[in-house]
Amino acid sequence: MPITAPAATRRAVLLGGLAAPLLARAQPIAGGRPVRLVVPYAAGGAVDMVGRLVAERMGPALGQEVVVDNRSGAAGIVGADAVAKARPDGGTLGVIGMTTLCAYKALYSKLPFDPDTAFAPVSQVSAGTVVCCVNPARAREEGWTDFRALVAWARQRPEQLRFGYAGVGTTAHFMVAALQQATGAKLLMVTYRGGAPAVADLQAGVIDMMFELTPGLTPLIESGDALPLAVGSRERLPALPQVPAMGEFGDLGLADYDIQAWEAVMAPAGTPPETLARLNAAVRAAGDNPALAERLRPTGFRVATSASPGALAGKIRDEIPLWRRLVEVSGAKLD
Repeated sequence: MPITAPAATRRAVLLGGLAAPLLARAQPIAGGRPVRLVVPYAAGGAVDMVGRLVAERMGPALGQEVVVDNRSGAAGIVGADAVAKARPDGGTLGVIGMTTLCAYKALYSKLPFDPDTAFAPVSQVSAGTVVCCVNPARAREEGWTDFRALVAWARQRPEQLRFGYAGVGTTAHFMVAALQQATGAKLLMVTYRGGAPAVADLQAGVIDMMFELTPGLTPLIESGDALPLAVGSRERLPALPQVPAMGEFGDLGLADYDIQAWEAVMAPAGTPPETLARLNAAVRAAGDNPALAERLRPTGFRVATSASPGALAGKIRDEIPLWRRLVEVSGAKLD
Protein backbone atom coordinates (compact mmCIF):
# COMPACT_ATOMS: atom_id res chain seq x y z
CA MET A 1 0.00 0.00 0.00
CA PRO A 2 1.42 3.48 -0.86
CA ILE A 3 2.67 5.51 2.02
CA THR A 4 0.79 8.79 2.28
CA ALA A 5 2.64 12.02 2.84
CA PRO A 6 1.60 12.33 6.52
CA ALA A 7 2.63 8.71 7.20
CA ALA A 8 5.96 9.27 5.48
CA THR A 9 6.51 12.33 7.60
CA ARG A 10 5.71 10.39 10.74
CA ARG A 11 8.11 7.62 9.65
CA ALA A 12 10.90 10.16 9.10
CA VAL A 13 10.29 11.75 12.47
CA LEU A 14 10.30 8.34 14.16
CA LEU A 15 13.51 7.23 12.46
CA GLY A 16 15.13 10.54 13.24
CA GLY A 17 14.18 10.17 16.89
CA LEU A 18 15.68 6.70 17.03
CA ALA A 19 18.88 7.84 15.38
CA ALA A 20 19.42 10.84 17.65
CA PRO A 21 20.67 8.84 20.66
CA LEU A 22 23.02 6.89 18.37
CA LEU A 23 24.43 10.11 16.97
CA ALA A 24 24.77 11.51 20.47
CA ARG A 25 26.64 8.44 21.60
CA ALA A 26 28.91 8.72 18.58
CA GLN A 27 29.99 12.25 19.48
CA PRO A 28 33.69 12.32 20.44
CA ILE A 29 34.58 12.38 24.11
CA ALA A 30 36.17 15.59 25.38
CA GLY A 31 35.74 17.33 22.04
CA GLY A 32 37.68 14.68 20.19
CA ARG A 33 41.05 15.41 21.76
CA PRO A 34 43.15 12.36 22.77
CA VAL A 35 41.91 10.75 25.96
CA ARG A 36 44.64 10.83 28.60
CA LEU A 37 45.02 7.66 30.69
CA VAL A 38 47.09 8.52 33.75
CA VAL A 39 49.25 5.72 35.15
CA PRO A 40 50.36 6.83 38.64
CA TYR A 41 53.61 4.84 38.53
CA ALA A 42 56.80 4.90 36.48
CA ALA A 43 56.99 3.42 33.01
CA GLY A 44 58.00 -0.22 32.79
CA GLY A 45 56.17 -1.59 35.84
CA ALA A 46 53.22 -3.96 35.98
CA VAL A 47 50.57 -1.22 36.29
CA ASP A 48 52.15 0.69 33.41
CA MET A 49 52.00 -2.44 31.26
CA VAL A 50 48.31 -2.92 32.07
CA GLY A 51 47.60 0.73 31.30
CA ARG A 52 49.35 0.63 27.93
CA LEU A 53 47.63 -2.57 26.86
CA VAL A 54 44.22 -1.17 27.78
CA ALA A 55 44.90 2.21 26.12
CA GLU A 56 46.02 0.51 22.93
CA ARG A 57 42.73 -1.38 22.68
CA MET A 58 40.37 1.30 24.05
CA GLY A 59 41.24 3.71 21.26
CA PRO A 60 39.60 1.77 18.41
CA ALA A 61 36.51 1.14 20.55
CA LEU A 62 36.12 4.88 21.22
CA GLY A 63 37.16 5.96 17.76
CA GLN A 64 39.79 8.32 19.16
CA GLU A 65 43.32 8.10 20.50
CA VAL A 66 44.02 7.07 24.11
CA VAL A 67 47.48 8.05 25.35
CA VAL A 68 49.25 6.96 28.54
CA ASP A 69 50.57 9.68 30.86
CA ASN A 70 52.92 8.40 33.60
CA ARG A 71 52.55 10.57 36.72
CA SER A 72 54.54 8.75 39.39
CA GLY A 73 55.21 9.83 42.94
CA ALA A 74 54.06 9.39 46.55
CA ALA A 75 52.88 5.78 46.12
CA GLY A 76 50.44 6.68 43.36
CA ILE A 77 49.00 9.76 45.06
CA VAL A 78 50.44 12.27 42.56
CA GLY A 79 48.83 10.56 39.58
CA ALA A 80 45.54 9.90 41.36
CA ASP A 81 45.35 13.56 42.37
CA ALA A 82 45.86 14.61 38.74
CA VAL A 83 42.83 12.52 37.79
CA ALA A 84 40.74 13.76 40.71
CA LYS A 85 41.34 17.40 39.74
CA ALA A 86 40.89 16.98 35.96
CA ARG A 87 37.91 18.28 33.98
CA PRO A 88 35.07 15.71 34.34
CA ASP A 89 34.42 15.27 30.63
CA GLY A 90 36.01 11.86 30.06
CA GLY A 91 39.18 13.37 28.64
CA THR A 92 41.31 12.33 31.63
CA LEU A 93 41.14 8.89 33.21
CA GLY A 94 43.40 7.01 35.59
CA VAL A 95 44.46 3.44 36.28
CA ILE A 96 43.91 3.49 40.04
CA GLY A 97 44.61 0.57 42.37
CA MET A 98 42.49 -0.91 45.12
CA THR A 99 44.78 0.37 47.89
CA THR A 100 44.32 3.98 46.75
CA LEU A 101 40.56 3.56 46.49
CA CYS A 102 39.94 1.36 49.54
CA ALA A 103 42.85 1.73 52.00
CA TYR A 104 44.51 5.13 51.64
CA LYS A 105 41.84 7.05 53.55
CA ALA A 106 42.66 4.95 56.63
CA LEU A 107 46.40 4.81 55.95
CA TYR A 108 47.16 8.51 55.37
CA SER A 109 46.37 11.27 57.84
CA LYS A 110 46.37 13.81 54.99
CA LEU A 111 45.53 13.34 51.33
CA PRO A 112 45.02 15.96 48.59
CA PHE A 113 41.73 14.24 47.65
CA ASP A 114 39.05 12.13 49.30
CA PRO A 115 39.19 8.62 47.77
CA ASP A 116 35.52 8.09 48.63
CA THR A 117 34.26 11.07 46.63
CA ALA A 118 36.98 12.18 44.18
CA PHE A 119 36.42 9.58 41.47
CA ALA A 120 33.71 8.16 39.24
CA PRO A 121 34.06 4.44 38.47
CA VAL A 122 34.46 3.29 34.87
CA SER A 123 35.58 -0.35 34.95
CA GLN A 124 37.96 -2.71 36.65
CA VAL A 125 40.68 -3.82 34.21
CA SER A 126 42.84 -6.47 35.88
CA ALA A 127 43.23 -8.63 38.95
CA GLY A 128 46.01 -10.68 40.46
CA THR A 129 47.67 -11.52 43.72
CA VAL A 130 51.08 -11.78 45.30
CA VAL A 131 53.36 -14.79 45.35
CA CYS A 132 55.27 -15.79 48.48
CA CYS A 133 58.86 -16.63 47.56
CA VAL A 134 61.89 -17.64 49.61
CA ASN A 135 65.60 -17.76 48.86
CA PRO A 136 66.28 -21.29 47.51
CA ALA A 137 69.60 -21.72 49.34
CA ARG A 138 68.01 -20.78 52.67
CA ALA A 139 65.09 -23.09 51.95
CA ARG A 140 67.44 -26.04 51.44
CA GLU A 141 69.44 -25.12 54.54
CA GLU A 142 66.40 -24.75 56.82
CA GLY A 143 64.15 -27.43 55.33
CA TRP A 144 61.47 -25.13 53.95
CA THR A 145 60.13 -27.76 51.60
CA ASP A 146 56.71 -26.13 51.44
CA PHE A 147 54.69 -23.25 52.88
CA ARG A 148 53.55 -25.25 55.90
CA ALA A 149 57.17 -26.01 56.85
CA LEU A 150 58.06 -22.33 56.49
CA VAL A 151 55.28 -21.23 58.84
CA ALA A 152 56.20 -23.92 61.39
CA TRP A 153 59.83 -22.75 61.34
CA ALA A 154 58.79 -19.12 61.81
CA ARG A 155 56.46 -19.96 64.70
CA GLN A 156 59.29 -21.67 66.55
CA ARG A 157 61.77 -18.83 65.91
CA PRO A 158 60.08 -15.45 66.43
CA GLU A 159 61.61 -12.59 64.41
CA GLN A 160 64.28 -14.78 62.83
CA LEU A 161 62.67 -15.12 59.41
CA ARG A 162 63.71 -12.00 57.48
CA PHE A 163 60.76 -10.72 55.47
CA GLY A 164 61.38 -7.97 52.93
CA TYR A 165 58.63 -5.70 51.59
CA ALA A 166 58.42 -2.64 49.38
CA GLY A 167 57.44 -0.03 51.94
CA VAL A 168 54.84 0.77 54.57
CA GLY A 169 51.30 0.70 53.24
CA THR A 170 51.97 -1.57 50.28
CA THR A 171 49.87 -4.61 49.43
CA ALA A 172 52.65 -6.90 50.70
CA HIS A 173 52.73 -5.03 54.02
CA PHE A 174 49.01 -5.53 54.56
CA MET A 175 49.13 -9.16 53.49
CA VAL A 176 51.99 -10.16 55.78
CA ALA A 177 50.22 -8.45 58.68
CA ALA A 178 47.16 -10.60 58.00
CA LEU A 179 49.38 -13.69 57.65
CA GLN A 180 51.07 -13.10 61.01
CA GLN A 181 47.74 -12.52 62.73
CA ALA A 182 46.23 -15.71 61.26
CA THR A 183 49.18 -18.06 61.83
CA GLY A 184 50.78 -16.65 64.99
CA ALA A 185 54.17 -16.42 63.27
CA LYS A 186 56.22 -13.29 64.01
CA LEU A 187 58.59 -12.22 61.25
CA LEU A 188 61.51 -9.79 61.20
CA MET A 189 60.25 -7.00 58.94
CA VAL A 190 62.79 -5.41 56.58
CA THR A 191 61.47 -2.31 54.78
CA TYR A 192 62.67 -1.29 51.32
CA ARG A 193 62.06 1.74 49.12
CA GLY A 194 60.38 -0.19 46.34
CA GLY A 195 60.10 -3.77 45.16
CA ALA A 196 63.22 -3.97 42.97
CA PRO A 197 65.82 -3.70 45.78
CA ALA A 198 63.88 -6.23 47.86
CA VAL A 199 63.83 -8.67 44.94
CA ALA A 200 67.59 -8.20 44.49
CA ASP A 201 68.21 -8.90 48.19
CA LEU A 202 66.02 -12.00 48.09
CA GLN A 203 68.14 -13.31 45.25
CA ALA A 204 71.34 -12.46 47.17
CA GLY A 205 70.12 -14.07 50.40
CA VAL A 206 70.05 -10.83 52.41
CA ILE A 207 66.39 -11.53 53.17
CA ASP A 208 64.70 -14.92 53.39
CA MET A 209 61.18 -14.26 52.15
CA MET A 210 59.00 -11.72 50.41
CA PHE A 211 55.55 -11.18 48.96
CA GLU A 212 55.45 -9.47 45.60
CA LEU A 213 53.02 -9.12 42.74
CA THR A 214 53.75 -11.90 40.30
CA PRO A 215 55.38 -9.74 37.56
CA GLY A 216 58.14 -8.72 39.98
CA LEU A 217 59.14 -12.29 40.84
CA THR A 218 58.35 -14.24 37.67
CA PRO A 219 61.88 -13.84 36.18
CA LEU A 220 63.51 -15.10 39.39
CA ILE A 221 61.10 -18.02 39.64
CA GLU A 222 61.85 -19.00 36.05
CA SER A 223 65.62 -18.77 36.61
CA GLY A 224 65.48 -20.75 39.87
CA ASP A 225 66.68 -17.79 41.96
CA ALA A 226 63.42 -17.64 43.93
CA LEU A 227 61.35 -20.54 45.25
CA PRO A 228 57.57 -19.95 45.22
CA LEU A 229 55.75 -21.57 48.14
CA ALA A 230 52.26 -20.03 47.95
CA VAL A 231 50.11 -17.43 46.24
CA GLY A 232 48.00 -15.06 48.31
CA SER A 233 44.57 -16.09 47.09
CA ARG A 234 41.95 -18.74 47.70
CA GLU A 235 42.59 -20.43 44.35
CA ARG A 236 45.75 -21.21 42.40
CA LEU A 237 46.95 -18.97 39.60
CA PRO A 238 46.87 -20.28 36.01
CA ALA A 239 50.37 -18.83 35.53
CA LEU A 240 51.71 -20.84 38.52
CA PRO A 241 49.48 -23.92 38.69
CA GLN A 242 52.01 -25.94 40.70
CA VAL A 243 52.09 -23.37 43.54
CA PRO A 244 49.42 -23.85 46.23
CA ALA A 245 47.07 -21.05 47.23
CA MET A 246 47.09 -19.83 50.82
CA GLY A 247 43.41 -20.66 50.99
CA GLU A 248 44.44 -24.34 50.85
CA PHE A 249 46.08 -24.07 54.29
CA GLY A 250 42.97 -24.14 56.44
CA ASP A 251 44.91 -25.83 59.25
CA LEU A 252 47.05 -22.67 59.50
CA GLY A 253 44.00 -20.42 59.83
CA LEU A 254 44.16 -19.33 56.19
CA ALA A 255 41.00 -20.90 54.75
CA ASP A 256 39.52 -17.45 54.08
CA TYR A 257 42.79 -15.83 53.03
CA ASP A 258 42.03 -14.33 49.62
CA ILE A 259 43.55 -10.93 48.93
CA GLN A 260 43.35 -9.79 45.34
CA ALA A 261 45.29 -6.88 43.91
CA TRP A 262 43.30 -5.10 41.22
CA GLU A 263 43.38 -1.99 39.08
CA ALA A 264 40.48 0.02 37.73
CA VAL A 265 39.94 2.81 35.24
CA MET A 266 38.50 5.79 37.11
CA ALA A 267 37.29 9.19 35.94
CA PRO A 268 36.99 12.44 37.92
CA ALA A 269 33.84 12.77 40.02
CA GLY A 270 31.11 14.58 38.12
CA THR A 271 31.76 12.85 34.80
CA PRO A 272 28.35 12.44 33.09
CA PRO A 273 26.79 8.95 33.39
CA GLU A 274 26.46 8.60 29.62
CA THR A 275 30.19 9.29 29.23
CA LEU A 276 31.02 6.73 31.93
CA ALA A 277 28.85 4.18 30.13
CA ARG A 278 30.69 4.76 26.82
CA LEU A 279 34.06 4.49 28.55
CA ASN A 280 32.97 1.31 30.33
CA ALA A 281 31.96 -0.22 26.99
CA ALA A 282 35.36 0.71 25.54
CA VAL A 283 37.23 -0.90 28.45
CA ARG A 284 35.12 -4.04 28.15
CA ALA A 285 35.83 -4.14 24.42
CA ALA A 286 39.54 -3.92 25.23
CA GLY A 287 39.16 -6.73 27.75
CA ASP A 288 37.37 -8.93 25.23
CA ASN A 289 40.38 -8.80 22.93
CA PRO A 290 42.13 -12.20 23.33
CA ALA A 291 45.51 -10.53 22.83
CA LEU A 292 45.11 -8.65 26.12
CA ALA A 293 44.60 -11.84 28.14
CA GLU A 294 47.49 -13.47 26.30
CA ARG A 295 49.84 -10.59 27.13
CA LEU A 296 48.78 -10.56 30.79
CA ARG A 297 48.91 -14.32 31.40
CA PRO A 298 52.68 -14.64 31.95
CA THR A 299 52.55 -11.91 34.59
CA GLY A 300 50.02 -13.72 36.77
CA PHE A 301 47.42 -11.01 36.21
CA ARG A 302 44.14 -11.72 34.46
CA VAL A 303 41.67 -9.52 32.62
CA ALA A 304 38.79 -8.51 34.89
CA THR A 305 36.33 -5.90 33.64
CA SER A 306 33.14 -4.55 35.22
CA ALA A 307 29.71 -5.06 33.65
CA SER A 308 28.89 -1.42 34.38
CA PRO A 309 30.24 1.59 36.30
CA GLY A 310 27.73 0.72 39.02
CA ALA A 311 29.18 -2.78 39.38
CA LEU A 312 32.63 -1.31 40.05
CA ALA A 313 31.14 1.17 42.53
CA GLY A 314 29.65 -1.78 44.40
CA LYS A 315 32.96 -3.65 44.43
CA ILE A 316 34.77 -0.65 45.90
CA ARG A 317 32.07 -0.21 48.52
CA ASP A 318 32.25 -3.89 49.48
CA GLU A 319 36.07 -3.96 49.77
CA ILE A 320 36.60 -0.78 51.77
CA PRO A 321 35.97 -2.55 55.14
CA LEU A 322 38.46 -5.34 54.25
CA TRP A 323 41.30 -3.01 53.28
CA ARG A 324 40.74 -0.60 56.15
CA ARG A 325 40.78 -3.54 58.56
CA LEU A 326 44.10 -4.65 57.03
CA VAL A 327 45.49 -1.15 57.61
CA GLU A 328 44.45 -1.42 61.25
CA VAL A 329 45.98 -4.90 61.64
CA SER A 330 49.26 -3.74 60.08
CA GLY A 331 49.49 -0.73 62.39
CA ALA A 332 50.56 1.37 59.40
CA LYS A 333 50.02 5.14 59.45
CA LEU A 334 51.48 7.72 57.09
CA ASP A 335 51.32 11.51 56.90
